[in-house]
Parts: sequence; structure tokens; C-alpha cells
Amino acid sequence: MALILQIETATTSCSVAIAKDGIILAYKEANERNTHAEVITRFVEHVINEAGVTYQQLDAIAVSCGPGSYTGLRIGISTVKGLCYALDKPLIAIETLAAMSDGAKRNREYNDDMLLCPMIDARRMEVFTAVFNSDGEKVEATSALIIDENSFSNLLVDKKVLFFGDGAEKCQSVLSSNSNAIFLNGFINSAVHLSERTLEKFVNREFEDVAYFEPYYLKEFIAGKKAL
Repeated sequence: MALILQIETATTSCSVAIAKDGIILAYKEANERNTHAEVITRFVEHVINEAGVTYQQLDAIAVSCGPGSYTGLRIGISTVKGLCYALDKPLIAIETLAAMSDGAKRNREYNDDMLLCPMIDARRMEVFTAVFNSDGEKVEATSALIIDENSFSNLLVDKKVLFFGDGAEKCQSVLSSNSNAIFLNGFINSAVHLSERTLEKFVNREFEDVAYFEPYYLKEFIAGKKAL
């Protein structure tokens, strides 16, 4: 049996879930900017109580590790590290875009002939993105892309591509002229989406070093100056 606490904070969504052998027992989430630090510990306590388990019964703790929001990632991974240290539990890291692709496959607009392109909003017309096939394998590497009308043209020639995530919504007007570009609006990141890959990593004992593990930022953090 694998009882795993799963945490997602890489985007505007703050989401916590508990899964037993990949099946969700409880979850709690809110899609609201700048609330992660305020609500994450309450969400953890909520799902523990709702699932009727104790912290010591957990077998591992999983986290969505990026790319994504610098602040959101720091909050999520700091929380997970603290729990792993306090409870002496292993840490499992799941790439955010990979978890998003697993989540999108549950939507009725998806079919196995499509490629999946999760997009996380970066700056202006830039997104963090990758492309996955129906088996969950990456066919285009994770990257930070500035989107224009020629983006993904090599794939859209003969394949339907499902675009989703908060980055896809701002790119829809640029890419939607191609009939093979399909957009899944309203997609929200969730800790529920971590379950499949988390269980696989747990079975294979693919754990991170809690002391040295860092988020997958993809790009260096740039702090803006406060206007005087």
C-alpha cells in the first residue's frame, strides 16, 4: 500500500491531495493568486482529517516541482521539505507540465490521437511548455517559448494538439487559426493530477535528496524594482 500526500503550488492554484495506491481519498484546493503561504498548511491538515489518516501513516510526500511561479514553487517545496524532515518520509518530485498532461487526458475533449501541450504563463507572450504523446512521453522538451503564429507549426501540420493551462489562454488568439490547434479552456492545476506518476516513482523508489532538492525553475528569478 502507498499512502501519499501530494502538493501542487506551481501556478495560481494551491492544491493538496491524499492518494492511496493512486486513488484520491481527499483533496482541497483554491485557484487564487498570492494565497499559497496563507492556506497550504490548513489544506494539508484538512485532507489528513478528511481521509481519516495520521501523518505517520503517510508513506511519502510528493510535490509538483516546476517549472512555474518562483514564489509558489518555493512555498510548496519548503512545506514538503519540512514535512519530510519532521516525519522522516521520502520526497517524490513530479514535473509540473507532466502532471498537467496527465490531468488533461481526463477531459472529454481529449482523444488518444492528440498531442498534449500544457502551458504555464510566464511574461508577455512567453510560456513554460512541453509536448507529450498519449503515453505520457515527452516529444518536445520542456522550454520557455515566446509564442507567435509559427509556434508548433511542425506538429500542427498533421496532428491535433490540445493546448491548455493559463499560458494557453493568452496564446489562443495567435494559434487558433490552425484547425489542428484545440484549446481546453478553464484547466486548473491540481494535486490530483500527480497521482499516476507519483505512484510509479514510489514503486520504483525514485526519491529525492530532501537536503539538496531544489525546484525546477527553468529560468532565473528576476526581481523587479519597486517604483519610487
